[in-house]
Amino acid sequence: MNNLWGWIGFNVVVLAILALDLGLLHRRSSKVSLKEAATWSAVWVALSLGFALAVYRTMGKESGLEFLTGYLIEYALSVDNIFVFVLIFTYFGVPEKYQHRVLFWGIVGALVLRGVMIVAGSALVTRFAWTLYIFGAFLVFTGLRMALQKDEDVYNPERDPILRLARRLVPVTDDYHGDKFFVRQEEKKARSRYAATPLFIVLLIVDTTDIIFATDSIPAIFAVTRDPFIIYTSNICAVLGLRALYFLLASVVDKFVYLKLGLSLVLVFIGAKMLLEHFVHLPIVVSLGVVGAVLAVSIVASLRWPRTGH
Repeated sequence: MNNLWGWIGFNVVVLAILALDLGLLHRRSSKVSLKEAATWSAVWVALSLGFALAVYRTMGKESGLEFLTGYLIEYALSVDNIFVFVLIFTYFGVPEKYQHRVLFWGIVGALVLRGVMIVAGSALVTRFAWTLYIFGAFLVFTGLRMALQKDEDVYNPERDPILRLARRLVPVTDDYHGDKFFVRQEEKKARSRYAATPLFIVLLIVDTTDIIFATDSIPAIFAVTRDPFIIYTSNICAVLGLRALYFLLASVVDKFVYLKLGLSLVLVFIGAKMLLEHFVHLPIVVSLGVVGAVLAVSIVASLRWPRTGH
């Protein structure tokens, strides 16, 4: 599977699913129901597990477990994306029926940008192996910072440099114009020009925010495997399920109060694994078990002992 045809086949299937999604299933903008989100979440997880089985059978047990571990790490870290997406949509007052369109094109952009980051990262690690230690130290630092971050230190779109730059460079309409990202505005002397709608600004911020989160998740997968195919496919499979996961968890994500601590522990563990790999080698099944156990405990603890005020 890890050959030219494997790469082509995977990307063709991904593009076909996205085309089916936008062209047939969600041709018109509408609110995504909880039932629909749950169904699509199950579909994406099932497809990813099916692909993991295909990797297991064609590339071996080790590769199958590497894909599964990378997928689990990326899928879990995407919960942080969801929390920030909720803040962005609330701040800009994005109508619920247009949120699906923003996330669809946001994910398309994320697929391209993450693909570039993974290719660049793989080339860097192959040429300069010592960069793995930099990745490891960065993950430990990020994990500790996440654990110590106070609840009030949340994302504020008004301080986002991308938002301020976009408003300076591109004319932006005051109101939404349906699900359009650009509209033609009439000016004086019978002239007209295109202007961005607030929906495009939201899309821009969603994509740039995803890049920031990818700087955590992509290096983490390098601790699991060096195979670019496994890194790429596990990352893409997790990102494809992010949209359905958002609509499933958006209203309850703040209830998982200990999940952020669990994610920080996962990042510290993965970073430490990269730093100490020369001295201590952990089998991939151990890494998968640790990541799964930490996330399960943090979720159960959040449900069992919710904090007052949440």
